[in-house]
Amino acid sequence: MQRFLVLALLVCGSLQAETVVVLPFFNHAKSQNLDWIGESIAEAVQDALASKGVLVLDRGDRLEAYRRQSLRPGAEITHASIIKVGESLDASQVVYGFFELLPSPDANAQSKGSLRVTARVLDLKHTRQSTTFSEMGALEDLASIQARVGWQVLNMLAPKGTPPETEFLKGRPPVRVDAVENYVRGLLAVAPEQRQRFFLQAARLDEHFSQPCFQLGKAYWERKDYKQAAIWLARVAQADQHYLEAEFFLGLSRYRAGDFAGAEQAFQIVAAQVPLNEVYNNLGAAQARLGNFTAASASFEKALEGDSADPDYHFNLGFALWRSGNSAAAAERFRAAAERNPADSEAGLLLGRSLHGESALAGDQKGFDRLRLKTEYEETAFRQLQEELKKE
Repeated sequence: MQRFLVLALLVCGSLQAETVVVLPFFNHAKSQNLDWIGESIAEAVQDALASKGVLVLDRGDRLEAYRRQSLRPGAEITHASIIKVGESLDASQVVYGFFELLPSPDANAQSKGSLRVTARVLDLKHTRQSTTFSEMGALEDLASIQARVGWQVLNMLAPKGTPPETEFLKGRPPVRVDAVENYVRGLLAVAPEQRQRFFLQAARLDEHFSQPCFQLGKAYWERKDYKQAAIWLARVAQADQHYLEAEFFLGLSRYRAGDFAGAEQAFQIVAAQVPLNEVYNNLGAAQARLGNFTAASASFEKALEGDSADPDYHFNLGFALWRSGNSAAAAERFRAAAERNPADSEAGLLLGRSLHGESALAGDQKGFDRLRLKTEYEETAFRQLQEELKKE
């Protein structure tokens, strides 16, 4: 299956796929020091929904909606404000609720208390609310409680695609509560240094905890520390909502670090599930660096089929054809790239060489630096378009 980006650009503005926004759960525990739990529950529910293909808006979208409505993140908001947040995001469903901390029934127990999480779903499209449902357990078992809440919400919104609860929970092993707290405090932190410190601590406290690995990987990628980025991104679990995005940036990090075989493998994983133009483009670049120009040309052609207006896709296909000795076909692509971007001096240079029948020098590795990677990953837009096309 291929993604046709031109179609997406034409219709995304008018299509409105059904989306879900999960709000931070309100703190009824009478301790401000536990506000982070509300954010943690929202992250867990969001992860549960996204992992099974439900279109769920990310934390950044929700924060922007709060900013527009002049609402303080983490504060309990009115029912009217809940509706406004959902409507401002064009969400079909809003998941919200609260948590309480109850004394442990056993006075001699080691537990810090019992956590009860209560949730409900507001259907904005049909103007109705679900009944409330709750999960309860020791505070130390927060990760398991959150996972069970996530399964209940998923089962309510997408019952046909929801696996049995035991199977769902098996893919989400328990995580230490102190690791969860450090991770969420990292999300809430403003300073990059403070965020990284919390994420590192979360990952160290529980080596099976996937979410901080993604955050650390993205942070190292942005700092251009590609080897460290690859180490962390490779630890992101398949059940994590960010798994495919992590694989995309893992591919980029490996490519930048010179591991082209590893980059090819990562991009192939993403392309099999989310056939984005940018994924095929980067896959082609990795294949070209490995000397497999036939496979590279096929990948670049898939990217070009999705968006023939992008000059980079024409250029990369031209480069692969040129390196494989097909100067005539390469010239067509370099000409197309130059027409779409007259300021592209490299396209003009290689167009001239192709027209004169000049072939690339064998073993010339410097020329590969001309290949153009894409670093924007648009999985959400793709899934929204996919859902809309299913309705056609």
